Amino acid sequence: MNQESIRAALRALPIELPSWGFANAGTRFGAFPEPGVARDIYEKIEDAATVHRLTGVCPTVAVHIPWDLPPVGKTWADIAEFAKSEGVAIGAINPNLFQDHDYKLGSVCNPDLAVRKKAVAHLKECAEIMEVTGSKLLSIWLADGTNYPGQDDIKSRRQRLIDSLAEGYAAMPDDGEMLVEYKLFEPAFYHTDLADWGTSYTVCQKLGDRAKVLVDTGHHGHYTNIEFIVSTLISEGRLGGFHFNDRRYADDDLIVGSANPYALFCIFHELINGNDGKTAFQTAYMLDQSHTVEKKIEAMVLSVLNVQTAYAKALLVDRAALAEMQVAGDVMGAHAILRDAYETDVRPILAAAREEIGRPADPLKALASDEIVKERRARRQVEPARASGAGLGA
Repeated sequence: MNQESIRAALRALPIELPSWGFANAGTRFGAFPEPGVARDIYEKIEDAATVHRLTGVCPTVAVHIPWDLPPVGKTWADIAEFAKSEGVAIGAINPNLFQDHDYKLGSVCNPDLAVRKKAVAHLKECAEIMEVTGSKLLSIWLADGTNYPGQDDIKSRRQRLIDSLAEGYAAMPDDGEMLVEYKLFEPAFYHTDLADWGTSYTVCQKLGDRAKVLVDTGHHGHYTNIEFIVSTLISEGRLGGFHFNDRRYADDDLIVGSANPYALFCIFHELINGNDGKTAFQTAYMLDQSHTVEKKIEAMVLSVLNVQTAYAKALLVDRAALAEMQVAGDVMGAHAILRDAYETDVRPILAAAREEIGRPADPLKALASDEIVKERRARRQVEPARASGAGLGA
């Protein structure tokens, strides 16, 4: 591909930002608050809009319910209008089906019918928020599972899972999609009800055509070939999107591309192969990261840059030459074509792509001297928040 086509492809790949990634977070060992960090839905939207202003490719903000509820007297229509005024829009709606004490033994899979009804009611609430805000995505992650053999009947839990999600699916707007995420383990340690891509895929088949698999890049076992999963789901018409982050040991939620950038490159290679060979497959590209020691806005900007870097390198792969090597059985020749693309310095291409749409060539450098961000961080340390805030580590 020529550089003009690569720059156009980069600008056409939207990357959704998670509201919770802009708030203080921590681990079970403690939290390290950042002065001036976003405390409520308004401030999270402001910070997400800053990332979009600097990069030009982050037009939507995913929200988490109830972490991001509007204040008393305001509605989700008001929040959507505020986002619009900041130059962004509300993206995926994420139900919280893991934090309530009633979900100790599961939410939609819980053996208690009353608890399952509560979880389904929350799914329907989130479907209503989709309608009001114009969101097209209901993003589901469950902590449901068991810790010990015999704790619950696995077969029954699967049927409860399908029946409950079916009610949420039916409540969505007609043009909405349900993204069904999976996770190998944690917090359940004997079995997890949605443990891998195959489990998620079969559940989506039961729900309908608008149910698709959400791939969180940190939710796999060591050395899992995620790009193979991606290719398979594209072939089956069930790839719904990504939660991009990185990992070394478990679900670390590190900045995407920080631990294994080559794997991210390989994922984009398959996304391009699964489409037209020129641009990435159209799906939901979202970040899902929990920043505990990093500055929140800076971490988000770097994450966006890393996604774009991997994509740009994957666009450089000479696919015609690669196909010839593969047919000829030239193992090392084919591998070298990928390595050549991966080792190319694409920073000049990325800088040019941003400057063509009036964004800074180096967003991180621009952020360091951004007066709007400095003013907001200072103001938040002396003024009360406009709404209540909560989230991971809060």
